[in-house]
Amino acid sequence: MEVTATVVTMIVLLLIGFPMMVPLITAALVLMTFFYSFLQPATLMQQMIGGVQPSVLTAVPMFILAADLMTKGHTANRLLDLVSTFVGHLRGGLPITTAASCTLFGAVSGSTQATVVAMGGPLRPKLLEAGYKDSFALALIINASDIALLIPPSIGMIIYGVVSGTSVGELFIAGIGPGLLLLVMFSIYCYIYSRIKGIPTRERASWRERGLAIRSAILPLGFPVIVIGGIYSGMFSPTEAAAMSVAYAFILEVIIFRVISLRELPAIALSTGLITSVVFLLVGAGTAFSWMISFAQIPSKVLGDVLAMASENPELLLGLICVAYFIGCMFVDPIVVILILTPIFAPAVEASGVDPVLVGTLVTLQVAMGSATPPFGCDIFTAIAVFRRPYTEVVRGTPPFILLLILATVLLIFFPPIALFLRDLAYGY
Repeated sequence: MEVTATVVTMIVLLLIGFPMMVPLITAALVLMTFFYSFLQPATLMQQMIGGVQPSVLTAVPMFILAADLMTKGHTANRLLDLVSTFVGHLRGGLPITTAASCTLFGAVSGSTQATVVAMGGPLRPKLLEAGYKDSFALALIINASDIALLIPPSIGMIIYGVVSGTSVGELFIAGIGPGLLLLVMFSIYCYIYSRIKGIPTRERASWRERGLAIRSAILPLGFPVIVIGGIYSGMFSPTEAAAMSVAYAFILEVIIFRVISLRELPAIALSTGLITSVVFLLVGAGTAFSWMISFAQIPSKVLGDVLAMASENPELLLGLICVAYFIGCMFVDPIVVILILTPIFAPAVEASGVDPVLVGTLVTLQVAMGSATPPFGCDIFTAIAVFRRPYTEVVRGTPPFILLLILATVLLIFFPPIALFLRDLAYGY
């Protein structure tokens, strides 16, 4: 009965059009009022406040602010020029440039939406001019931007680390291997697609042009050095790395490049504040909802036997986790999916002995997949808004990339060192 009341409440409120935090809180209140009336509503408020209290969450607004500064500044174009001068002449060089540029910008922003805007804006017209179909260009930009969720800094990994108690620093390092794997897989597909379609190659850049591009991109490449190098060396925690990223973005875009004026900073800060408030509202509401359904033992009532069986088979458990997160992120905001599903699977993960960092990396990969997968992947709607193209055209070219993401998931399940090798090396496991 509790399960039915929870599901019906959430579906009805979502269909009416309420934002996701309203169904989460309302469903928790329905459970408390009608089935556990001895609990006080203040308990949910305590859970909401507790959900946004972990200090590592302060990294979220700082990474968002750094991404906003870089999106408005010159960082994206300088990284794009760097990649283009080295691989632009290859067969499929322009789409490979797109995938690599999205990966590099993801390594300095941690935001898929920022990557879609910053990389998609200049690259989509070039792809169309070179002879690529718009459906291919849009699908490539959306899916390559999702590598930003794996390459640190990753806001998704921060949220997962907070909810699951997993080290955010270890998650950051573990995401590098899968992120590079996706870049290689996307690049191979771009090469094959370009060869089949007979897209002509571009002129090779001279070494002088490459030298100028390297010199221009040296300062923007300092971002991954700060985040990855700082965490790897033990100089910074993830939160301190986020603060350094904001300071570095300010110095580059405002003082050195002088692209952003001081008058523009309040508007950028307001944009960051709006996005951060939405994220923190979702985190607080999701924490309260997760606590309530755990108190009501709904996960064990719905998935008890399945999780008990899966906990004895690590590969089966990881497959079940991947399917659940992937399907969830096709319909609901990734942060909400992480907040709801992570407490459900946590006991089974602990019982199975699976490395929680591997689980977190796989979860982040599924979030990336779901964010670019119909019907409601969030990056699809970002692309629709930015490029003003119809829904059907935006999603038409996504199936090959989804298949590659699924292949990457299978490889990660059966070959965990793809994610864990660098983590083990960095942390001495």
